[in-house]
Amino acid sequence: MSISVATITVSDTRNAQTDSGGALLRELLSAGGYALTDHNIVVDSFQAIQATVSSIVDSRAVRAIVLTGGTGIGERDVTIEAIEPLYQKRMDGFGEAFRRLSWDEVGVRSLMSRASAGVTKGCLIIALPGSPKAVRLGVEKIIVPMIEHGVKMLDGAGHDHKH
Repeated sequence: MSISVATITVSDTRNAQTDSGGALLRELLSAGGYALTDHNIVVDSFQAIQATVSSIVDSRAVRAIVLTGGTGIGERDVTIEAIEPLYQKRMDGFGEAFRRLSWDEVGVRSLMSRASAGVTKGCLIIALPGSPKAVRLGVEKIIVPMIEHGVKMLDGAGHDHKH
């Protein structure tokens, strides 16, 4: 099953040359077997983030969008505020699983992450923190194994009860 995935880096300071988290995100998703579409670097702005995600979802060109950056608790961190209103269904377990796995690596600092995922119009939307370490953890441990099953469920396939 070939699944197309769009990627977005949310940052006021990164560009194509300095976006190490975005580059790693794409490398890991590609290695996981996913077909990558364009990568966008979007400023930390509610409107810019929401407009970019909405445009990608509405294009129906991808089945998943993975964002990196803007998920913390700082004043400029608005990724979650921008994408959660778009969710038709939240995937609460994603953020819980990410923070649980992060706890083993960074301890109490994992509680500052607001990693999130949801679904809209048949597209998975997933938001990770911006650090390369967080990107690696989220993509390798959760996202790569999850996307194909999620897309199959969105397409009406039965639940796979293998654990």
